[in-house]
Amino acid sequence: MPAARVVSLVPSLTEAVAVTVPGALVGATDWCSHPADLDGLGVARIGGTKNPDVAAVVALAPDLVIANEEENRLADLAALRGAGLEVLVTEVRGLDQAFAELSRVLAACGGPARPQWLADAEDAWSEPPRPGPRLRAAVPIWRRPWMVLGRDTFAADLLARLGVDNVYATHAERYPRVPLEELRAAGPDLVVLPDEPYRFTREDGPEAFPGLPAALVSGRHLTWYGPSLREAPEVLSAALSAAGR
Repeated sequence: MPAARVVSLVPSLTEAVAVTVPGALVGATDWCSHPADLDGLGVARIGGTKNPDVAAVVALAPDLVIANEEENRLADLAALRGAGLEVLVTEVRGLDQAFAELSRVLAACGGPARPQWLADAEDAWSEPPRPGPRLRAAVPIWRRPWMVLGRDTFAADLLARLGVDNVYATHAERYPRVPLEELRAAGPDLVVLPDEPYRFTREDGPEAFPGLPAALVSGRHLTWYGPSLREAPEVLSAALSAAGR
């Protein structure tokens, strides 16, 4: 039976449910920023993705809690299950898996498995990459210490589909810590700097890679799997082009 009351612990899934089945969403994290009118929909805030208020979630009496194996902690998910709540945990390591997981989540929340925005996103990503030589990029996601995209990540899959390969795609870790000197020595053609989870800006990030083109990209379009996927190819391609892609 589809869930009538849903709590989301993942910002991108919050947006997907809110846009598709707005009446079902009763709780979301403090980091859930889309859609912009989320608070106006009467959605309760239940803490962060890494530190949700379990008691607050339980008090909302949801039929379903949606989470992600990477964004949420096992201990919190276990506590929610221990309180008798049903928890649906997604796993997203690439674009195709994201599309499949979105369909699964939306169907569980009482919505269509393939709403128009999801069909549009699939169509947008079906276009072949723009002709031209492939580039190699380092993709930091944090500094102090420096951390980058490693193996088997959703964001790296999106970039690869746009003709940009992750320098650390074969690293043993998914989000390794890499000293800045090693990042520079890896010989990337450019550095891709998203504005989340660390907020890289023109004044904070590019200066660490002198002489290297820097693409400042929208973290929502690079790392979120939801309605933003419709315009992500265009938005990301524009940012990469501005950096000389």
